[in-house]
Amino acid sequence: MPDNHVLILDTTLRDGEQTQGVTFTPAEKSNIAKAFLQKLRVDRLEIASARVSEGELLAVQRTTEWAQGHGLLGKIEVLGFIDHTLSVAWIREAGGEVLNLLTKGSENHCRNQLRKTLKQHVAEIRKTLAYAHQQGLRTNVYLEDWSNGYHDNPQYVYELVTALKDEGIEHFMLPDTLGVMSPDEVFASLSDMQERFPWALFDFHPHNDYGLGVANALYAVKSGIRCIHVTMNCLGERAGNAALAEV
Repeated sequence: MPDNHVLILDTTLRDGEQTQGVTFTPAEKSNIAKAFLQKLRVDRLEIASARVSEGELLAVQRTTEWAQGHGLLGKIEVLGFIDHTLSVAWIREAGGEVLNLLTKGSENHCRNQLRKTLKQHVAEIRKTLAYAHQQGLRTNVYLEDWSNGYHDNPQYVYELVTALKDEGIEHFMLPDTLGVMSPDEVFASLSDMQERFPWALFDFHPHNDYGLGVANALYAVKSGIRCIHVTMNCLGERAGNAALAEV
């Protein structure tokens, strides 16, 4: 793959389904996944959150069974949680191979939502990752609320990434969770992250609260980021994500 190739991760079937009033049946989710992979040829496809419902499990099972038969299973990814064995077991039962682990990318979320120190949080992340690898899953991590975390206390972000260096993580996924960043802020912060951690592969996950999702995605690429998260028609929480067609 060329060094300048920019990967696309579509999360319509996970983040997009968090849009108010949007739900997909198992058949719809499976058919949409097939279209994304075969017709649009997206590089990666996040299709579900673990442990949501029996319907979600059925949808992922249908999709992974089809993807396995077409040599595309490695492109299917599922959001999971820091629950040691539970999300991993769900993904394994669903036939998945890739865990996207949701971690806390800001000190505020870590201390006030989890009520944990960074050291405690890292220990629990490592425990879940170790079990995932033991079960044969590949792993990526989301740093939820990264944009606020970087703004408020970048040292927390630096220490978290450093602590996870040797944990077998393929992609560190950096979300602008509340869509608060400007293009210039995206460029500066992502440039800094890549300079500090040249060994890491970073994704950028924009949101569109101020109508800047696509602009921020382009500035992320300008900074050197080589994977952008998108959804079809900007679907996603609140004002949605960057639109696949526009990116």
